[in-house]
Formats: sequence, structure tokens, C-alpha cells
Amino acid sequence: MAPSNQTRLEEIARAADRRETEQLSSFATSNQAAFRAVPETGIHYRPPFALDRDRIFYSGAFKRYTGKTQVIYFVSLLDEQLTSRILHTLSVAQIARTIGRMLSLNGDLIEAIALGHDLGHPPFGHDGERFLSTVSQKYGLGKFHHNIQSLRVVDVIAKKGEGLNLTFQTRDGIVSHNGEVHNQILEPNPDKTEDDLQEYIRQMETGRRVDTKPATLEGCVVRITDTIAYIGQDIDDAIRIGLIKREQLPEKATSVLGTSNGEIIETLVNDVVETSFGKNYVGFSPRVADALLALKQFNYREIYKSPRLKVNHDRIEQGFVILFKHYLNVLKKNDTSSEIFQHFLSSKTEKYVQATSDELKVRDFLSGMTDRYFSAMLQKVVVPQMSDFTITNE
Repeated sequence: MAPSNQTRLEEIARAADRRETEQLSSFATSNQAAFRAVPETGIHYRPPFALDRDRIFYSGAFKRYTGKTQVIYFVSLLDEQLTSRILHTLSVAQIARTIGRMLSLNGDLIEAIALGHDLGHPPFGHDGERFLSTVSQKYGLGKFHHNIQSLRVVDVIAKKGEGLNLTFQTRDGIVSHNGEVHNQILEPNPDKTEDDLQEYIRQMETGRRVDTKPATLEGCVVRITDTIAYIGQDIDDAIRIGLIKREQLPEKATSVLGTSNGEIIETLVNDVVETSFGKNYVGFSPRVADALLALKQFNYREIYKSPRLKVNHDRIEQGFVILFKHYLNVLKKNDTSSEIFQHFLSSKTEKYVQATSDELKVRDFLSGMTDRYFSAMLQKVVVPQMSDFTITNE
């Protein structure tokens, strides 16, 4: 009797998993190590981390990456060749997969973490993150951090408020991706638990500046790759808009890393692979790490803090204050005609609606906005609307 299609597919999936497992480093995360908070009984032919990746890829939050700032506001309207949040995210995924392949790590886990790491970024990049954090504290929510919000997206907000039920390893990699921290060597914490993850979140929300190492080597790769992906690309974008000139780059950095984005990426990737191969950590050689730090410091001074990039800075900051207050009032009045109901809450489960405070609903709504949607809602709230009168001849 010929095997059923389902049985045949199961055999093919198991064979593929065996082949992939045989190629993994002893330091890699195996598919068998994956676990979810809510066990799933259905048959999946995709490996667990590939399933995570696909759930993230098809989420609404992933689709909104394309309209969110990386460094330069309104990039999709200003110049489509400038880097948006989606281009940065795909760059992280591509580069991290390359490193992971050379180190024989779990590529599906790397890709899942990379695609999900910035889902919680609000509009207007790190400026928006700071503004939303300030207003969050005003309303008693504690500090806002995009990496923590990314975890909240996949755990609580996505799939109409049901969450995506991702594996612990993917969730941990998402919340532990902090690319702002400069690490020469990054070693995973394999003993990390859900309690450790939640304790990190509690401390960060209360204002403490703490760090948490990823639980897996794949998470470490994504975290280091976050820097590799943005450092040279931000320079190219700044040059494209006339903010800096390539000759301004510090010689201490360019003499080691190169001057173009392609050269910088190639140097950093090659160095990571050479330094990390056969090790239970990922990192840079001391010489390259020093050059990278010099380039980071240049970027912060000449690009990220440049007054020329802050033309709308004060307006956007006030916009977060205005919209937060407006939508909170809308919820208090139960005005179901508002966008927060029509575009957000109407699609959420009763569980999300009942378990979430009004303040947190507003923050979830604002953090999920694209730059353009934020601006459109702000204009609608601030600009006086004409009343609809009937003019008579009397």
C-alpha cells in the first residue's frame, strides 16, 4: 500500500532535518532544542524556527517596516534609495545568514530573529523611541524600548492580539538584539530562562540600563550583525543627502575597514568569521573592534546627532504628546468612530481588549504607526476641520 501524502511529507521533512542537523556546529541550536510556551499539536513540515520566521514575515508589523524611519525621516517619500527600516532588516537577515552559514549555525533561527528584531520600532526611528518613552513615563507605563516592544508585538499584539507563539530562542534573540552596545566578543548565555528575560524587561522599564546576552549563538550573530548592517549604510545615506563627505571619515577606521559600505561589510564579516570559527562566541579581532568603535563614534557625532537631521524634531516630539493624549481621551469617551478603534482595536481579540489598559492600548497603537500614518493622524487631530453646513439664499 502506497504511503499517504501526509506520511510521505513527514518522511521528507525528517530526512531534510537530519541532513541539516548533521551540518550544524556543536555550538549551534538544533531544531530539537526549540520550545514554545504553548505546545502545538499540529503537524508542521517546516522546522520550528522556519515556522517562526514565516509567522513574522506574514505579520502586519513586518509589512509596516517599509514605512518606518531608519535614520532619515520620510525616506520612502524623500528618496527611495535611502534606507528604510525594511531595508535595514533585510540587510541584517542577509548578512547574518552569511555569517551563520560560515559558522555552521542554524540559519532558520538566525533569519527569524533578524526579521523580527525591530518589529517594535515606532515611527521616526530612535528619535521616535525616545519621544514615546518620555510620554509613556508621564502616563505611568515606564520607559519604552523598541526591543521590548518587538517582543510584545510577537507575544501579544500580532495575530489580532493572540500573539504568534514563537519559540523561546527566537523571542529571546529578538529582545536581546541590542546593537547599540559595543561588544568585541559576545558569548551566549545558554542557561537563560523565561524568568531571566522577564526580569530584564522589568529592570529596563523602570529605568535601569542593563544588558542581556542572547541565549543562543545565533542570537549573538544577529546582535553583532545589526551593527554591521547599519554602520556603513548610514554613512552612504548621509553622503547621499549631503550631510557628510566621505573624506571626513576617521582614518583610524577607514585604514582598517575601508570607506564604502561594501568594503566595511566585507571586512567586518570576514573578521567575525575568522575570529569566531570553532568558538562558542562571536566577535571581532581587537584591531577591527577598535576601528568599528571609532566609526560608531563618528556616526553618532556627525550623523545621528546632526542638527540638519532634526529639522522636524520638536514637532514630532509634540506630535507624540498630542496623539497620546488624544487617543486616550477617545478611549475614555468610547468613540468607536476613531482610528484607534477602526484601525486597531476592532481587529483585536476580547482577551487583548480586556487585559490591556487604555494607556497601553494607545502606546501599542502609536508604536505600530508608520511615519506617514503618524503624520496623517496628527494633521487630522491638530488642523481644524470645516463643518458641513447647508448654505441657503435667505
